[in-house]
Amino acid sequence: MIAYTQPIYVAAIFFVILAFMLFIPWLIYTYRKYSYLPLSTTLITFSFVFYFLSALFLVLLPLPEIRDTCSLQKPDTQHYSLVPFQFVANTLENSGIVLSQPSTYVLLFKQPSFYQALFNFVLLLPFGVYLRYFFQEKKNWRKALGFTFVLTLFYEVTQVTGIYGIYNCAYRIFDVDDLMLNTAGGVLGFFIAPAVLALFPSRQRVNAKAEKLLALDEVKSMSVLLAIIIDLFISNTVVKLVLNMTNANEVIEIIASTIAFFVLFFIIPLLWSGHTVGTKIMRFHYDSKVGRAETNKRLFKRFGAIYVMYFITVIASTLSNMEISMDSPYYKSSVFLTLGTWVIFIILMIVLFIHIMLVVFSKEKRRFYFDEASDLYTTRKK
Repeated sequence: MIAYTQPIYVAAIFFVILAFMLFIPWLIYTYRKYSYLPLSTTLITFSFVFYFLSALFLVLLPLPEIRDTCSLQKPDTQHYSLVPFQFVANTLENSGIVLSQPSTYVLLFKQPSFYQALFNFVLLLPFGVYLRYFFQEKKNWRKALGFTFVLTLFYEVTQVTGIYGIYNCAYRIFDVDDLMLNTAGGVLGFFIAPAVLALFPSRQRVNAKAEKLLALDEVKSMSVLLAIIIDLFISNTVVKLVLNMTNANEVIEIIASTIAFFVLFFIIPLLWSGHTVGTKIMRFHYDSKVGRAETNKRLFKRFGAIYVMYFITVIASTLSNMEISMDSPYYKSSVFLTLGTWVIFIILMIVLFIHIMLVVFSKEKRRFYFDEASDLYTTRKK
């Protein structure tokens, strides 16, 4: 049993790492496409990633301990089996099963060859279910057949080539029965998929809700949050590039960050009809609903609200890390100042976190402080 559980355990570890890396890009993609986060789409997509990793590791693991796998095998070792339905002969051989006596069929469940064939059949059955979700129409079963066959062929070639030359001999055989069973399982999964997919909203319903939100011109708070995360990431990247090319110190860092904030949060939306880089990616922009001149004034207020929060955190962080010699007459004062600013910094971060959570989970009843302070509105209309 460990031959099956160990690969799945390894796949789970890889999945957690991969999901952590892909979560923010996935949020950006879904909010950009649908204007909200469809939980069904997210669950199906991430479960597909986990399934694909599990299937791959079940096929490849455990790996040989050495690359010279030829030294572990006899000279006449066969690396392929091209006889169709050989698994049937292997199952019936010396099993005691008599086809004319149904009472002997129970002996099937004692045959390792039977379980091996069943595993190969079931392995790509979920793949067929996922293909039905992506292709939707039953008439696309030929595409499902083709994709499933290509995937199982990839598995078999990967094994017989020793993972494309990493091992000098194949450590598992190329089996035509595996090709047939995997493909049959995938096609069956495609046809029975509606029974499983009935538990989730259809893609038509997901798209219909996205079109409704677009018609209502409703921009979710998560879209706003993702937009500012993108802008802050760009700002931080630009500042780090500048600091790497100069003799960096705290003053230069603050000046570079100030310029970057001013350009990203005021100059760019001023010249780009209320778009920042982040809001452009998330497909919305800012407007005052009054006029262009008033919008520009409020864009500056928004920049100020964002910059003030940055400036306070930088000053608090700098003072909390300040070091003064114990011989200095200001040492005791510096200890209290460092402790006080550290407490202020922590409180500020907690308040900011709570504010973000309240806005994101308020069902659009609240706005972020920088939008509220500037009295700007988000819109998808041009």
